[in-house]
Amino acid sequence: MIPRDTLNQIRERFQFLEAKMAGGAAPHEIAELAREYAELKPVVAEIEGYASMLDARAQAEAMLADPEMKALAEEEIEALKVSIPEAEHRLRLALLPKDAADARPAIIEIRPGTGGDEAALFAGDLLRMYQRYAEAKGWKFTVIDLSETELGGVKEAVANVSGEGVFARLKFESGVHRVQRVPETESGGRIHTSAATVAVLPEAEEVDIDIPATDIRIDTMRASGAGGQHVNTTDSAVRITHIPTGIVVTSSEKSQHQNRAIAMAHLRAKLYDMERQRADDERAAARKSQVGSGDRSERIRTYNFPQGRMTDHRIGLTLYRLGEVMAGDLDETIDALTAEDQAARLAEQGL
Repeated sequence: MIPRDTLNQIRERFQFLEAKMAGGAAPHEIAELAREYAELKPVVAEIEGYASMLDARAQAEAMLADPEMKALAEEEIEALKVSIPEAEHRLRLALLPKDAADARPAIIEIRPGTGGDEAALFAGDLLRMYQRYAEAKGWKFTVIDLSETELGGVKEAVANVSGEGVFARLKFESGVHRVQRVPETESGGRIHTSAATVAVLPEAEEVDIDIPATDIRIDTMRASGAGGQHVNTTDSAVRITHIPTGIVVTSSEKSQHQNRAIAMAHLRAKLYDMERQRADDERAAARKSQVGSGDRSERIRTYNFPQGRMTDHRIGLTLYRLGEVMAGDLDETIDALTAEDQAARLAEQGL
């Protein structure tokens, strides 16, 4: 059972914030108070629901001594045996420390790994899979940099995804995705194995990452499309190099001004992700098993086309409906990964 003292402290803090915002807060405090208030509101709602169930159980147990009320009390207690554990679980999840990046937009980077042309074609399949998933969620999916092969595969793709809770849903997609299938380019009908790497980065705000102008070099270049064909005749593409780390980002929209803003946002996301990775590595030293550790070299999933099977190796989940998965139906997999991560964090927090 969760200690009542802990729950009362949260309630008291919420009431303090409510009173402070109603009349005693200085203008410069309002934004921070409002943020904390918004975070605590759903937690307090779970606390109130849980507490009311505990009170109802105590009242029902007191009624057992009354012969006329005993049957009704027993019925109430039986119902609460189911609802109280469910409410307690929801409350424990609500009490978990929040990932500050969960509500943010995300940047997805997709690159082919081993497998030549087939790996590039699979990278293109993954790009379309995430685009369809975003469309099903009502999110905005914008390709900000795309380099294609002559066969229609992807050498590199970078997309921005914005909407409600984007990073929370996509953050477990980082890693190596392996495919087993007969390539279209294979005349002998042999099954080939190839791979593509996916990186999902939370979008960073300027206040998160300060990038001095002296730390970057900005080059403009002519935008090019598939097979090296020029998309337009203006030198609109922008390449930004972060000198201290050697990170290079590009954007090739038609507007050079827009490209600079897009490329800077991508660079901030990569630098912010490096900071998060450093913090995650420190935490992982104390936690041996970690779902979605963010290790980009980890093979996380296999897509077996001859068997119509998708397997997520981190949680041992296998689905025999590969067609729907590739069409963007990722919720079952993402829900399972989220539940596994929550269970691990509950154990870590001792909740």
